[in-house]
Amino acid sequence: MKLQDLDIIITSPPAPGWGGRYWILVKVTTDTGITGWGECYASSVGPDAMTHVIRDVFERHMADENPENIELMFRRVYSSGFTQRPDLTVMGAFSGLEIACWDILGKDRDRPVHALIGGRLNDKIRAYTYLYPQKHHPLPDFWASADMAAEVAVSLVDQGYTAVKFDPAGPYTIRAGHMPSLHDIETSQAFCRKIRDAVGPRADLLFGTHGQFSTGGAIRMGQAIEQFSPLWYEEPIPPDAIEEMAKVARAVRIPVATGERLTTKAEFAQVLRAGAANIVQPALGRSGGIWETKKIATLAEVYNAQVAPHLYAGPIEWAANVQLAATLPNILMCETIETPFHDALIKSSITIENGYVNVPTAPGLGIDVDEALARAHPLTDDGLHLQMQQDPISYHAPNLFAGGAPVKDQT
Repeated sequence: MKLQDLDIIITSPPAPGWGGRYWILVKVTTDTGITGWGECYASSVGPDAMTHVIRDVFERHMADENPENIELMFRRVYSSGFTQRPDLTVMGAFSGLEIACWDILGKDRDRPVHALIGGRLNDKIRAYTYLYPQKHHPLPDFWASADMAAEVAVSLVDQGYTAVKFDPAGPYTIRAGHMPSLHDIETSQAFCRKIRDAVGPRADLLFGTHGQFSTGGAIRMGQAIEQFSPLWYEEPIPPDAIEEMAKVARAVRIPVATGERLTTKAEFAQVLRAGAANIVQPALGRSGGIWETKKIATLAEVYNAQVAPHLYAGPIEWAANVQLAATLPNILMCETIETPFHDALIKSSITIENGYVNVPTAPGLGIDVDEALARAHPLTDDGLHLQMQQDPISYHAPNLFAGGAPVKDQT
């Protein structure tokens, strides 16, 4: 069996658009007619440019290769161009293609992917979700309203979720790490207080930031909210300032989590070795794929750290996250995004029940992709998957920031 054909689909999720402006889906077919699906979580170049990168990686390092030879293909890509170091864009391309290889192998053997990478340890995976606005919530007011956030939190906890994430700490910008404004600190405290009062002990609070703070600013914000005992403090400073993140971890009594912007075991090893985070959040469509992220999870296990796969993408990356999570002794939880489009794109082949993801038992990734639906939603703008704010933050009022992808009209 050899990898033979590649097709790339850029699909843009309809309203409300949670998961980013677009998803890069790859469809790989073997000479025996087996098709595997993957998703590339790569956003530093536009999707048109990224399709050329994906094709180059496939044709140069993977075409005509047996999909079993994951390690060989990884080493080819990792070493490409005399590098042998993490490359966000190239590894993002490989990650989605690698996921497709596992989907092929599972289908060829009539086994789910988790059965091929260590076996099923977990029958269901604890899920968490972001606090997204509901249709009746006014925008942009929602992003600074602790009362509206608490309303959404109660609704999700009533559905069975035991952890909810929110990020009221102001925008992430193209500038260096900044000191949070007092308005944003007070808003963050209000979110934690209102949500904790609303849900009580039924759910953990996951406090999200996006690497926007200076070291001192991150410590200041973390110490302001630690009284509410969040389960984690996500990426408080830029991800490559590892020793500085370790300073934050030592100064704040909240576990630090990081990883959505990191790729390969090389980068995660530095974080774990420095004590910069106790929770790692690889995005499998960027971190190197399923096998490389299995290695990352093993490194985390040695450091007594837990794994919480990140998801701000489509349901194919989610399916890969779930297959990996089923095998991990140190899984904490998986991020989920519940929209009608996420569900329809994989024909409801992954379900969430009482706040837990049921691990699929069907062959491969365990999903059935609606290819026609994916093709029916092409990208129509030229923005990146996520984008940072160029202007500095405001120190005169709370910052209303909806994230790096626009909210689409739900009417």
